[in-house]
Amino acid sequence: MHCPFCNHEETKVIDSRLAGEGHQIRRRRECLSCGERFTTFETAELVMPRVVKRDESREPFDEAKLRNGIVRALEKRPIGMDDVERAIARIVHGLQTMGEREIPSRLVGEMVMDELRNLDEVAYVRFASVYRSFQDVTEFQDEIRRLRERDDAEGRRDQMSLLPDD
Repeated sequence: MHCPFCNHEETKVIDSRLAGEGHQIRRRRECLSCGERFTTFETAELVMPRVVKRDESREPFDEAKLRNGIVRALEKRPIGMDDVERAIARIVHGLQTMGEREIPSRLVGEMVMDELRNLDEVAYVRFASVYRSFQDVTEFQDEIRRLRERDDAEGRRDQMSLLPDD
């Protein structure tokens, strides 16, 4: 790190400690040339991937757009904002850990539907109806049937069988 006072290339770290609720490291430094002291803050830089839309256009990932879509699907449902923020954090974390520069928008949509399915089934069906462009009531019925089948299968998987498998 260059000294901000004399621009010398070598400085030494005198003290390091956590800052910003553990999301930053505060370092106290001293220039080896002029002896001046200064503070730096270090944070992890996690780059979000660009989203490739259906028409092949690309745009930066927008967390506000994600939040608006989830909140709109959950409108008038008994889900707290803490649960919404945790769902958003899981989606963002999942995208960051993929390590991809670009991701298809359908992947983001599927991640949102997974989170909504776990939060509130009504919100899930609302979001799925718009995301998958349901054309009539039978598509709603099909999605609800798939949701019920998934719930039944997961319920059986979570419990130990009392009867031996044949």
